Amino acid sequence: MIIDKNKINAFINQIISDHIVFAPVKNKDMVLFKQIKKPDEMTLDYNNSRIPPKSIYLPQTETLFRFSKNQNINLETPKKDGRTLLFGIRPCDAKSLKILDQVFTGEYKDSLYLSRRKNSILIGLTCHNPSLNCFCTSVNSSPADTDGLDVLLTDIGDKYYVELITSRGGKIVKNFPGFKPANKEDKKKKEEIVKKAKDSIKRHIKSERLASILDSIFENKYWEEIARKCLGCGICTFLCPTCHCFDMQDETAGDKGARIRVWDSCMYPEYTMQASGYNPRPYQMNRIRNRVFHKFNYLPKNNQVFGCVGCGRCITECPVNIDIIEVVNQAREVKKDE
Repeated sequence: MIIDKNKINAFINQIISDHIVFAPVKNKDMVLFKQIKKPDEMTLDYNNSRIPPKSIYLPQTETLFRFSKNQNINLETPKKDGRTLLFGIRPCDAKSLKILDQVFTGEYKDSLYLSRRKNSILIGLTCHNPSLNCFCTSVNSSPADTDGLDVLLTDIGDKYYVELITSRGGKIVKNFPGFKPANKEDKKKKEEIVKKAKDSIKRHIKSERLASILDSIFENKYWEEIARKCLGCGICTFLCPTCHCFDMQDETAGDKGARIRVWDSCMYPEYTMQASGYNPRPYQMNRIRNRVFHKFNYLPKNNQVFGCVGCGRCITECPVNIDIIEVVNQAREVKKDE
């Protein structure tokens, strides 16, 4: 299917009438996913948002419940969100949500996260010009990956090529009369654009046997060398679409209070501090090693998926230029030198 670009605003307006719509919005010098009330608030001319749209499902600060005490203790849980739709999400970010699903739908099922995911539709946008630090093709993905999406749009000039991936996506598309059947030329343009985007990705991680290679250098001083550069600021984890560490705090005032969940980071020394005072990751090298192992060793072993989608945010935003691609690729050289 295809849709002319001049009909996208009408499509968005129709969706807004019965969905909470989030889309990429320019905010000063960055792009963020925010709720929009009208289509001209969004921008589709962007590479990737600064903060990943995981924040829609796992907010940076979130009230889990409120409590008050009179004669009895009363609990008040927040109202669950209505139907939401993310428009213009990149394939890497959509794929990251499937990784988060494994965390929040495991032994303990997080009801707030699940309600948001269950009532959400994702309409993705193929990457035309992957950023310098993108490496999605190294972690079993691509600029046009459909994994986790309901619909995928690919810009082919004055229109979008539309792929229907799920029945939910098909329903919302078929409810709008502006979509038309695609022809062979449309499909050819789409394939050429996707190939060009894939070929433009120049940076890669060598993922073969990576988990076993990391196992073999667990105690190597290589991690100390990287840690000497690291500030422990946590920006790599906060901007990572698959990182999900959080802390819970009880805030009280008089006889009222609330339990609040906030993002946390495994790069902070307090994160693993135990009540006894013992910290199993006392040094920065322990923490940076854990981050790399979590993404390229623990998750591949336990969940058969990389804990990284190759978005490159951690590379671009690191204030001391720690590069996860270089860290992983150099690990192979460390192994050879042992």
